[in-house]
Amino acid sequence: MNAPADHAHLAPELHLREVPVALVEALQQRFGAQCSTALAVREQHGRDESIFDVPPPSAVVFAESTRDVADAVKLAAQHKVPVIPFGVGSSLEGHLLAIQGGISIDVSRMDKVLAIHAEDLTVTVQPGITRKAVNEAVRHEGLFFPIDPGADASIGGMTATRASGTNAVRYGTMRENVLALEVVTARGDVIRTGTRAKKSSAGYDLTRLMVGSEGTLGIVTEVTLRLYPLPEAISAAICSFPTIEAAVRTVIQVIQMGVPIARCELIDANTVRMVNAHSKLGLREEHMLLMEFHGSPASVQEQAETVQDIAREFGGNDFEWATTPEERTRLWTARHNAYFAAIQSKPGCRAISTDTCVPISRLADCLLDSVAEADASGIPYFLVGHVGDGNFHFGYLIDPANPQEHRLAEQLNHQLVSRALSLEGTCTGEHGVGLHKMDFLRREAGDGAIGMMRTIKQALDPDNILNPGKIFSL
Repeated sequence: MNAPADHAHLAPELHLREVPVALVEALQQRFGAQCSTALAVREQHGRDESIFDVPPPSAVVFAESTRDVADAVKLAAQHKVPVIPFGVGSSLEGHLLAIQGGISIDVSRMDKVLAIHAEDLTVTVQPGITRKAVNEAVRHEGLFFPIDPGADASIGGMTATRASGTNAVRYGTMRENVLALEVVTARGDVIRTGTRAKKSSAGYDLTRLMVGSEGTLGIVTEVTLRLYPLPEAISAAICSFPTIEAAVRTVIQVIQMGVPIARCELIDANTVRMVNAHSKLGLREEHMLLMEFHGSPASVQEQAETVQDIAREFGGNDFEWATTPEERTRLWTARHNAYFAAIQSKPGCRAISTDTCVPISRLADCLLDSVAEADASGIPYFLVGHVGDGNFHFGYLIDPANPQEHRLAEQLNHQLVSRALSLEGTCTGEHGVGLHKMDFLRREAGDGAIGMMRTIKQALDPDNILNPGKIFSL
């Protein structure tokens, strides 16, 4: 295998800015017990699920209102000190790391549902609420919020990274499901973007600009989301296949035929073994698709029969059904815990996790070659994928004390992403860019587009205090 030309992302370059004592004192005076400089608290806010080790922020402010966020940003702006928003810390690409120093603004206490408009299928929430809490709040209205990235992430973090997940093949991503925002700017001003109306032709689409900006253009303090009626009928099924290619070809055929499948997840045999051990399941240890069908009882049956017929053409086994809510929850919980199952399978390891997304017609080309490379490398890995929309994830399990394993995993990541780009795909379908994929974004978007992004960033954040050093360098 050819080594990537640039390993700069293995250890992020630090440009630590001084955090004046006067700023910390001002924060403590304004926020009291809501501001902490304790090392344990700072360290908790100085790392995420990525492989990077970076010095923690100098202070953490626990915001409880939009006013708190605005005041903290205003104080930081006076000293030109970076601010990094923090939700639950589940990001994977180094989004939360204080690579230029600064303060962390934790919005996890801003966790309230502000308004449910069931008749309009919308809900307005604070950024610290998690997706599961949102669904619990709207369930009694017969509604649900479909974006499901696996982790019980905060809505603010999901907005910042343009998250998607297992339901995206039918319901889209955060891009399609965020209607309006309240945002604190780099000056500490509070602005609103969008409305609860389903469409608008009024001016620049600032909502879409903020969704996916990873905290580099503003700090989200309020989000209005699109909701959906709970399906009349839901059925989940497992189908095992003799090869990954058979499973992938089935998915391609299902999507190209227009079957409105709600979820379609690939789990390779290796990962099934890990999930069985971790979640005490007895799944057949073969490559499998985990699928879910939503709609009326008749439409669910029709979808399932169509997909079963397609699967049989490619050697798939008869479906194994999970019809009760408890059975479905157990299966999807096991799927969402695949990351932790993999970590447990190799004690002391860390996972270098990566994702790509390609046009559905190129999914087999990208995935099968990437599997072959991972198998040849000898590095343990797990493979899961929201393959219904061409998105899949590898996690390479490495000994963090072994630089050779780290380099080899990054080499595999480099080859995987390069392959996706060559097939007209993207370097990240849902993890976001953060630190880890900055080089790849430049290759994907080109210098002209990166230049435009820089122009926007510099116009909205001239002192570069909003989560600096992420997405692209200045």
